[in-house]
Amino acid sequence: MVIRDDCILFSGGAQGAESEFGNAAERFGIEEVNFSFDGHKSTRTRGLRVLNHEELRAGDVSLAYVSRLMHRRYPDTPTFRKILQSIWYQVNAGQEIYVVGAIQPDQTVRGGTGWGAEFAKLCNKPLFVFDQAKNAWFSWDGKHDRWLPRTDAELPTIEHVHITGTGTRLLEDNGRRAVNELFERSFAGV
Repeated sequence: MVIRDDCILFSGGAQGAESEFGNAAERFGIEEVNFSFDGHKSTRTRGLRVLNHEELRAGDVSLAYVSRLMHRRYPDTPTFRKILQSIWYQVNAGQEIYVVGAIQPDQTVRGGTGWGAEFAKLCNKPLFVFDQAKNAWFSWDGKHDRWLPRTDAELPTIEHVHITGTGTRLLEDNGRRAVNELFERSFAGV
């Protein structure tokens, strides 16, 4: 079990799942770092870390590569590129990655958040997704390249001090509940 005072949440502070991860972290007294960039609207200002142009460049990735990996096209705009670069920082900083979203039939996660999940797979980091449509947690089994459903007895708990929390902007009630229950399971009574 990790010590709450040692934990840091890395996120992006955007509306939806990232904001909910931040709210839960603040409620449990966990430090948070929200990576952002000039011109990006963050709903979380606690721990806001605005990346400069040089730092953003360090997290650059080929949009063609990401599109191939994700089996879909992404817009080639400066803003979207910066979003992918800031997601790189979130995942790179975390030892354990939590995502709220939807797992697609091709094993990727929907939306820009999907890049964070794919990057976590590439880095071989523990990865958990709460799929709102399926109302269930899944963990990535990198050895067999598949998502494993988590039973009620196997619901994830935070086991590393540096965690990443990201996900959809379209957070539903079950996604909000999943984030809050994750923190309660991990830190209640600690």
